[in-house]
Amino acid sequence: MGKLRYNIALVVANILFGVSFSVYVSLLHGALHFEQLFTMQLLFSALIFTPAALLRGGLFRLSLNDFGSIFIVALLVIFGWWYMLMMGASYTNPIDASTIATIGPVFTFITAIIVHSRQAKRGEKIGIVIALLGVAAILFDRGRTLVGGDGEGYGNALVLCGVVSIAVNTVLITPVLQRHGVVKVMGWYYLIGVVLALPLLVDTIPTISQLQLSHSDLIEVGYILLFGSAVPMYLLYIGSEHLTAAHTAIYRYLQPIVASVLALVRGQSIIDRTNIVGAVLIFSGMLAIILSMPRAERTAESPSTRE
Repeated sequence: MGKLRYNIALVVANILFGVSFSVYVSLLHGALHFEQLFTMQLLFSALIFTPAALLRGGLFRLSLNDFGSIFIVALLVIFGWWYMLMMGASYTNPIDASTIATIGPVFTFITAIIVHSRQAKRGEKIGIVIALLGVAAILFDRGRTLVGGDGEGYGNALVLCGVVSIAVNTVLITPVLQRHGVVKVMGWYYLIGVVLALPLLVDTIPTISQLQLSHSDLIEVGYILLFGSAVPMYLLYIGSEHLTAAHTAIYRYLQPIVASVLALVRGQSIIDRTNIVGAVLIFSGMLAIILSMPRAERTAESPSTRE
């Protein structure tokens, strides 16, 4: 199947992430506190990937530099992406959250420029500004209070923090993925996450046993645990490891489409003028960045793909 399977992996990952925005909002606006769902998600993923990494062998054969990279990624993914995203989802709606998530590739691009010490071209700078204006339109649509509030603006700001975290992670983790493989890396960072979150887990686990969830809530929790975290993160890494940043960026736009359709069907939100303006600006900015990138960089394959 060649590259097709990696393209399919990115498509499926982004569809699943899109569904997750709606499910997060559904659960966190009533049935669960975000720390309870975070605890379940972290423990479930650790129980899947850490034993799988142990069975593959060589889990503890890591250089100090690679362990340091994985440690930073664990902080970014588990506490930056998951924790901040779930906290934000408890305040905002799935359409805003999923639209903001599409800014991720822009921050991935910015991080790559910083890491590789490359000068951004004029078109790339313009694209970054346009995309940031799109996010600003959504963030400040309902007021200027983004810190310490309890409204959708505050929730959207938290989602943006999570998106920036996962974007930076994508750049930092790629070399480690190519050396050690997806399962080993994910096994390590979920294990690190459990250790670092231990005080929170000790406080939260007893409250989970007291929950009284409906059948629909249980189905949604099951979806988040398997198809909202473990599976799409694995597919995202598989696809990102073998395809270009342009592929990752374009497929990301499946998320707001899926999330918006579900939000409308379930009556969770409506698409307003700000959502449309924000989405158009973010997409236009990302398109300007991609078209301004050197052709060799835009079409380059990862080392593992070329071998």
